[in-house]
Amino acid sequence: MKIKKLETFTKPFVSFVKATLEDGSQGYGQMSTYHADITAQIFHKQVAPWVLGKLWTDFNDLENLVLEKEHKFPGSYLLRAIAGLDTALWDLKGKLENKPVTTLIGGNAGSIKVYGSSMKRDISANDEAERFKKLFQEKGIDAFKFRIGAECGRGLDEWEGRTEDIVKTINHSLDSSVKKLVDANSCFSSAQAIEVGKLLEDNNVTHFEEPCPYWEPEQTKEVTNALSIDVTGGEQDCDMRIWRDMVKRKIVNIFQPDVMYLGGLTRTLEVAKIIEEGGFICTPHAANLSLVTMCTMHLLKAIPNAGPYLELSIEGEDYYPWQQDLFLNDPFAVENGCVTVTDQPGWGININPEWLNSADYQVSEIS
Repeated sequence: MKIKKLETFTKPFVSFVKATLEDGSQGYGQMSTYHADITAQIFHKQVAPWVLGKLWTDFNDLENLVLEKEHKFPGSYLLRAIAGLDTALWDLKGKLENKPVTTLIGGNAGSIKVYGSSMKRDISANDEAERFKKLFQEKGIDAFKFRIGAECGRGLDEWEGRTEDIVKTINHSLDSSVKKLVDANSCFSSAQAIEVGKLLEDNNVTHFEEPCPYWEPEQTKEVTNALSIDVTGGEQDCDMRIWRDMVKRKIVNIFQPDVMYLGGLTRTLEVAKIIEEGGFICTPHAANLSLVTMCTMHLLKAIPNAGPYLELSIEGEDYYPWQQDLFLNDPFAVENGCVTVTDQPGWGININPEWLNSADYQVSEIS
């Protein structure tokens, strides 16, 4: 059976992909978020032409074909577009076999613990602590990640003294059972990060994400070697050569691939295997409540080296207005600190038809 039609439904932050086979079978996927309108153009220009009319079942071969044909354009945008094809085909396969994607890759539906992931830097230490305490009490979330430094901040804090303030405040404010994680988003030099890391160790933080510019792995390696807590990273990386090198050189303690940045589930499974063979934990990056988090939920239930938590954004309409009303159901509902990986076929989601109808539409198909 061959791929007959590829449709996209796009708004600036999100683009869904609908794949249709010759017999009318269909599946839905999503390209990576952010500048999705640009990614959709790449999808129809540089992805769809190579796979239309091709047999659909060997996802790895299809995606490698695109990468080979577009070898002059390696990197993020092409892979963000390929993610839409890949995730649509996995959904289609699940629906044809009447199985959730996690079962297709060796897992089982069921619950998975989450850590509440804050995206905010424009928030006071006390206000952040209050958000966490409320979610701990109301939803049973017992692990939280908060932001320190400034995003790609060249060594500067978001405002003077914020990092020290929020680290100490969160530690003193939360129940001692609550796990504490931080993300520096490539802010610090290695020397600064080691100094900050000592503060984290003294305040019961267990996870120090992307302490140094991610494109300077030697700096990150210095931090990993100097600290007793877990240094983590990898979300931005999409080249298999980089992944093999990072794992071989033990740049971090915990690796964090992003399903959408990497090009979909197929390539993420390959990266998870590389991480497993290196003897490391895989805790994927999933920073918003679009399909990336649902894909990550299915992945974590299947891989043997999964970390104990799913990253789950705690941001609502005030921070991510574009993620509202994507789905009819709420696939990310939290109960007792856990979300549920569905046993419904494919990804088990229902995209809001009103959202699709109001999006910009493009189609590539066999004439």
